[in-house]
Amino acid sequence: MHTNIKNITSQGEGLKIEFKKAKNKLPDNLFEMVCAFLSKNGGEILLGVNDDKTIEGVNENTVEQLAKEIVNLSNNPQKLFPAFILEAHIVEYENKKLIYIFVPTSSQVHKTALCP
Repeated sequence: MHTNIKNITSQGEGLKIEFKKAKNKLPDNLFEMVCAFLSKNGGEILLGVNDDKTIEGVNENTVEQLAKEIVNLSNNPQKLFPAFILEAHIVEYENKKLIYIFVPTSSQVHKTALCP
């Protein structure tokens, strides 16, 4: 992977970086952020990191399933329209599992149920 997790976490949240707590399930507003990044300037999302940069991690028993859900939901036009298949990368950082999602800028305006 071409990203430096340490660099991202040290920068903190901003216009192109978002941290989401995701111990055992996907955050409810994940696709709202995906929609915003796709429709504007792109960005990076790290699941398993709190807003204060604390590395909490994603539960090792659910991390694979959550990564698959991200890919499947991004390809579901009822969740993200138009669909835009995202890749979810499982990374290990500070002995914890995180999910890294790079969201590029899209040439289309995307919508989700939470982002009309």
